[in-house]
Amino acid sequence: MKKTIIDLFENSVKQYPDNPFLWEKTRDAFEPTTYKEVQQQVYAAGAGLIALGVKKGDNMALLSEGRNAWIIGELAMFYAGATNVPLSIKLEEANDLLFRLVHADVKYILVSGNQLKKIRAIMDKLPLVEKIIVIDELPEYKEKEISWSEVFRMGKEYLASHSLEDFLAVGQSLQNNDYATITYTSGTTADPKGVILTHRNYTANVEQALSCVDIDDTWRTLIILPLDHCFAHVVGFYIFMSKGASVATVQVGRTGLETLKNIPVNIKEFKPYLILSVPALAKNFKKNIEQGIRAQGKNITRLFDFALKVAYIYNGDGREDKGRGVRFLLKPLVSLFDHMLFTKVRENFGGQLKFFIGGGALLDKDLQKFYYAIGLPMYQGYGLSEATPVISTNGPHRHTFGSSGMLVRPLDLKICDADGKELPAGEKGEIVIRGENVMAGYWKNPVSTAETVRDGWLYTGDMGYMGHDGLLYVLGRFKSLLIGSDGEKYSPEGIEEALVEHSSCIDQLILYNNQSPYTVALVVPNKDRLKKHLTHQYLDLSSDKGREEAIRIIQSQIDRFRKGGDLSALFPDRWLPAAFAILPEPFTEQNGMVNSTMKIVRGKIEKAYASRIDHLYTPEGKNPVNEENKKALNC
Repeated sequence: MKKTIIDLFENSVKQYPDNPFLWEKTRDAFEPTTYKEVQQQVYAAGAGLIALGVKKGDNMALLSEGRNAWIIGELAMFYAGATNVPLSIKLEEANDLLFRLVHADVKYILVSGNQLKKIRAIMDKLPLVEKIIVIDELPEYKEKEISWSEVFRMGKEYLASHSLEDFLAVGQSLQNNDYATITYTSGTTADPKGVILTHRNYTANVEQALSCVDIDDTWRTLIILPLDHCFAHVVGFYIFMSKGASVATVQVGRTGLETLKNIPVNIKEFKPYLILSVPALAKNFKKNIEQGIRAQGKNITRLFDFALKVAYIYNGDGREDKGRGVRFLLKPLVSLFDHMLFTKVRENFGGQLKFFIGGGALLDKDLQKFYYAIGLPMYQGYGLSEATPVISTNGPHRHTFGSSGMLVRPLDLKICDADGKELPAGEKGEIVIRGENVMAGYWKNPVSTAETVRDGWLYTGDMGYMGHDGLLYVLGRFKSLLIGSDGEKYSPEGIEEALVEHSSCIDQLILYNNQSPYTVALVVPNKDRLKKHLTHQYLDLSSDKGREEAIRIIQSQIDRFRKGGDLSALFPDRWLPAAFAILPEPFTEQNGMVNSTMKIVRGKIEKAYASRIDHLYTPEGKNPVNEENKKALNC
């Protein structure tokens, strides 16, 4: 049976013509566009693309902030028979953008006014590109540039001179295995690869995801993640589209920072039922909540902290464990604190938010407990671009902190050892899956395709196990594993998350151990908090004594996890850092050390700081109060 994205969209328009589909705020309020109205706009834009010369099988790039035009633009590409190559607006380096546009054989580019300068800067290196379509109106256009409104005008002319059936025939000729998108991976361990996802990959993953999370046509979401990633595609708008529900995007600012500042305002205004998040955003939300509580004074802060502790005890490890045994006696107290404190926090998220779904990277267990306690559950999911992306998720009906949840259905999953042998429940190995959501392959990369997809099975490169409770537990990437001198392996992500979460003076951190004598860490300090600590001792970072004391503060926060510390039971001692290097700058997208989904690019960091890592295995480097660390704090 043919099930393309076009089929999915047409079916929704037929069932829910007058339901609001897309919401956008350009001035003072969010304005809706119904399913039928979106269809009319998509037809005009799709016909305009055909009139412009777009042919079936052409690759078109899309580089824009999230907005109605993004979603309408992608659907229009499909109606013209084209494949979308969605690009991250966070790509700042010309070479990163150029690589993707050239590698994907892009012929047409749909770009926002804010992003146009990036394309203009490399246009002389893009001979294959025939037209640049600019979403926002400009006073003048350069060679090969055309306005989005002009494409609409051309489309209306095309539809006036051709039958609707002739136009629709192009999109309807697409089959399940035709390419929908080429999505470039973030490249945390190697060069980015173009993941080819077919129309059926997407529609199958929509069906699979809905087996775990149920919504109806009254639901609404505000997409705060970049639309270029397939997590936002599937869970953000295609699931909602399939159910006749509503999708809003964050109001676009004049700058990226202005757009980011619009997120909390828009959440409060739009009142979403569901928000997609990644760990970096979840941490920012938590930090803002805590700052708001602290601003109300010491008494409220103490009460809030006590209320959290009570909720943590009552909730246990999630739904199946909530209020078990004598803990049910805490229910009246939990309800009281919820009414007194947590409802006010929820009002800042619009007051109607049912839950978050977290993806992109592993979500710290403590972070999950925090959101659950305040009545805004953040359900951990798991997936990867090569699986379109959803493989498993926790949800309202079943969830356990620390797990990646239930497998979507239908899907086959097995855990394999290094020889490819299937392992029983409870044993750790590589996560391997099979289903209609498995990618078609990597664009122009048959070698990597053959390595990753074997006999229909996708080898994810992630380590995990199936619990005896039937839930999937993901432990991290094999390529990021710590490897001890005796060959023992350990996933670093959980330790890294905990060290940052519980250390006020550490902003970012990665661990390293490649069959080395001991584990070491690269630490990005929070200098503002260090300065505050130092002022109590009448010191500052400008003095040698102040820098030495700052290093001891960082050491003391790490030592909380060692024997005798209040967090000593969390991790084996051998995987905690025996030495650390303080770095002069944070890991950012600009320096290439985190990717567009805020994941650490481990390989790049290790390469950039190879000499610092080597230094940590010397007697001088193992002593934290060394000249290199003092120098980094003086930057």
